[in-house]
Amino acid sequence: QVQLVESGGGLVQAGGSLRLSCAASGRTFSTYALGWFRQAPGKEREFVSGIRRNGAAYYAESVKGRFTISRDNAKNTVYLQINSLKPEDTAVYYCAARWDWSTTYDYWGQGTQVTVSS
Repeated sequence: QVQLVESGGGLVQAGGSLRLSCAASGRTFSTYALGWFRQAPGKEREFVSGIRRNGAAYYAESVKGRFTISRDNAKNTVYLQINSLKPEDTAVYYCAARWDWSTTYDYWGQGTQVTVSS
């Protein structure tokens, strides 16, 4: 069982930056693959970025070059650095965890709101 708690969201002007954090409980953090998703008002939740247990990162095309995912296994934390924020990045951002060999994210955080003003 993994519990995930996101933080770092807020209100920011377009062009600004934020770093989201997701702290996980449990002693097996390093064995999980982690991901960030977001859900904008009136839209379905979408994948943003993921990172495997070996540190391999991957991104949705829409955020490549602006978002950077990283993990610190010693701190049981995964981060999402977001640069050059756009109003269309406004959403609730969720982190999630899955077993590295699985394709299904089994554990989810409660989300953190990111609002980008134009």
